Amino acid sequence: MIRFLIGKLPSFALVALVSSVIAFVLPRLAPGDAAVELAGPDATPEIVAGIRAELGLDQPLWQQYLLWIGGVFRGDLGRSYILNRPVTELIGSRLESTVELALLATVIMIAVGLLLGVLGGSPRSRGARSVVDGFNTVFLAIPPFLTGLLLILFLGLALPLLPVSGEIALLDDPELGIQYLILPAVALALPQAAVVARLLQTSMLTARGEDFVDLARSKGARPGRVTRRHVLRNSVGTVVVVIGLRIGDLLGGAIVVEAIFARNGLGTLAVSSVQSRDYLVVQALILGAVLVAVVMQLLSEIVLAALDPRVRLGG
Repeated sequence: MIRFLIGKLPSFALVALVSSVIAFVLPRLAPGDAAVELAGPDATPEIVAGIRAELGLDQPLWQQYLLWIGGVFRGDLGRSYILNRPVTELIGSRLESTVELALLATVIMIAVGLLLGVLGGSPRSRGARSVVDGFNTVFLAIPPFLTGLLLILFLGLALPLLPVSGEIALLDDPELGIQYLILPAVALALPQAAVVARLLQTSMLTARGEDFVDLARSKGARPGRVTRRHVLRNSVGTVVVVIGLRIGDLLGGAIVVEAIFARNGLGTLAVSSVQSRDYLVVQALILGAVLVAVVMQLLSEIVLAALDPRVRLGG
């Protein structure tokens, strides 16, 4: 396992480096100028030029990148151009809301995805499989923002069971906080759960046609044991990796979902920072999201290697 991890570190470092360059360049490709936003529409060119010099935006891009990435390694993400607050402080103040949303959405995604995937891949009635196929088809076609709007219409307005906007921190009031969290977490999780369910179902149906399953049946193994010990065990590996990828996608979907449900998380911070050309905040958010996705991918591959010796041995 140690050799497997060492082999993964170079690719992890390369992705982190490329991601930092992309995170730096991407916000600067958007129209507009942070100095103009800060100076206001009526500012003279001399004032704008002075602000650019004060912020260091008049330096060559490669120098700006080196200064920024050097600060990242020291744990200093800089100060927001617009709000004049440390970027780490801004992110820290919004982090709890997004972490709560992402964690609950991840739990729902894994639970629903695995349950429906096993149900669809088991030798059950056609009715159960049709229900699973219908769920997968619908939520693979519906993006998270549309899922959120439908949940607001049905469970928030038509049947006012849960609040549809705002938030209360779980640490402050767990009972009320979870009520504000359920709808956005479900909206974020269901499209990703459909991906997990479809892949697990397909993998299980493929595994049922393999020779080792026929051999187990010929030995008199019960259907439940065949599913657990042979079919599911040989199908879950790929799903583990996909779950790691889906968790990264959850962070991207959280931007839209937080806006729909008026949650004050990293998603709304990202939107406001892009609109105001607050480069340092946008850079930090992009880099953080990519690194979280890469770490989750690495963890999923570690879990896969632990489940399947062929992976960690290079087979």
